[in-house]
Amino acid sequence: MSVQVLSEHSPLERLNALGLTLPSPARPIGHFRNFKRSGNFLYVSGQGPRESNGELHKGKVGSDVTVEDGYRHAQLTGLNILAVLLEAIGDLGRTVQVVKVLGLVNASSDFTRHPEVINGCSDLFVQVFGEAGEHARSAIGVGSLPNNISVEIEAIFEVLA
Repeated sequence: MSVQVLSEHSPLERLNALGLTLPSPARPIGHFRNFKRSGNFLYVSGQGPRESNGELHKGKVGSDVTVEDGYRHAQLTGLNILAVLLEAIGDLGRTVQVVKVLGLVNASSDFTRHPEVINGCSDLFVQVFGEAGEHARSAIGVGSLPNNISVEIEAIFEVLA
């Protein structure tokens, strides 16, 4: 898939140009924080494919969920990550780079296309941040995820002090 980047625009302008908006960050479902900062690094806890109305996309990719829908769920999860990032630093333009992404796919036991699913988030980060959105990544399949969500993704960002 080709990823188009509007380099002269701010990250929020790029999101708007893509017809995407950030939801309000979800509150954690356990005793942890949505993010933790250490120096210039911001660690965003695992987020899921939550719509702005709170609806979660659920199911196993490879049986209940198609690869294409999984890609869209990963993109939506990326939007939720960006919402947490915005809450943490106040301006997405203060992002130096996306450092690392860990993508977990709630997959059927014979599913092997995890990278194609997590590309939904990775492609979004490149569209929003350009070259600074390129990152190290792991995409793995798991037997289950909380609330039976289809994907969960966490990310590490380098941000301005």
